[in-house]
Amino acid sequence: MLSVKSIDAAKPKVKPYKLSDGQGLYLEIMPSGAKYWRLKYRVAGKEKRIAFGAYPEIRPQEARDKAMEARAQVREGIDPSAKKKADKQAAILLGANTFETVAREWLENQKSHVEPAQHIKTLARLENDVFPWIGKRPILELSAPEVLTVLRRIDRRGARYTAHRVRSEISRIFRFAIATGRATSDPAQSLIGAIPPAVEKHMPAITDPAQVGEMLRAFDAFSGTFPVQCALKLAPMLFVRPGELRQAEWAAIDLDKGEWRYRVSKTKTDHLVPLAKQAVAILRELHALTGGGRYVFPGARTSSRPMSDAAINAALRRLGYDTKTEITGHGFRAMARTILHEELNQKPEVIEHQLAHSVSDALGTAYNRTKFLSERRIMMQAWADYLGRIKTGADVIELKEKAA
Repeated sequence: MLSVKSIDAAKPKVKPYKLSDGQGLYLEIMPSGAKYWRLKYRVAGKEKRIAFGAYPEIRPQEARDKAMEARAQVREGIDPSAKKKADKQAAILLGANTFETVAREWLENQKSHVEPAQHIKTLARLENDVFPWIGKRPILELSAPEVLTVLRRIDRRGARYTAHRVRSEISRIFRFAIATGRATSDPAQSLIGAIPPAVEKHMPAITDPAQVGEMLRAFDAFSGTFPVQCALKLAPMLFVRPGELRQAEWAAIDLDKGEWRYRVSKTKTDHLVPLAKQAVAILRELHALTGGGRYVFPGARTSSRPMSDAAINAALRRLGYDTKTEITGHGFRAMARTILHEELNQKPEVIEHQLAHSVSDALGTAYNRTKFLSERRIMMQAWADYLGRIKTGADVIELKEKAA
């Protein structure tokens, strides 16, 4: 066996030469003076070699241990050189397929069919709450406890809703990794229920008819852009989700029939909104301004994109309304649901269908866009008429007289 002294004394020659350590292990001395450990072995009758590294980084005993391990592999029918290459390739793949790498690929894949604002928010959540902790971990090696630690860190700062949202997004990233051959399971799926449910915070809404009438009169006096004023007027009349209103497209609206058809973002169902004559009048007037483009409410900077998702709430704040405690763009839905039921005595199931809630009926049939359509047409016209009356104060006065 070679000693450190004999190795150090070995001088380079014009051509490479070998110093044997025994059992196929040797040190090859290069003309440059570099000294490399190698093992000669036979697999399936063929002579092969495997390198263990350079001396003095690899000391003699370490080289012998590596040689012993390689010879054990040969006895088991494994080619040490082939295994080393396979292990190296696997390590490269693991390094390339970190959670962050796969997550960013998933995000890019989603980009074409999600709203830009949603894409930005999802990326921000991942960059702030996930990547710093597990981003560099190979996605194949991530476990449920590691993901749970990330979620609990978010939950501890009081952002429970965000913790649930992040769990769902991590789960979708793992499913993408499974589909693309980078993972075999989804540890986030097993964490459903690991974080306590978030307490639902209802969007602030005005449900007192007198206050609603006052708000509608404020809309008439709005001094901002005409499209935003139209959006303000239509929001309580149509009570659709704010994102669906601002993304409304002229191609989906039939003013002659008084109908607006679109795809509901939340339930992924087709929805039909009967348009009252008041809504049609607002839209016809707006069509003269924006009808040449795609969007009913185009953005302030470019008509190729819809109005900002903050536009309605910004307009409400401009009119003096607190969007944290009084009313938001989403609050018009709660306002309509409450008043339609309590003041106009509309059937709850008809209201729920107009809200495009995915609620099964007694027969287990999920929402469909034509159910209760005739009743919904009547309800939407009655609702628009009612809003017109309380704006002038007529219905409010009548209610007060009845109460007296």
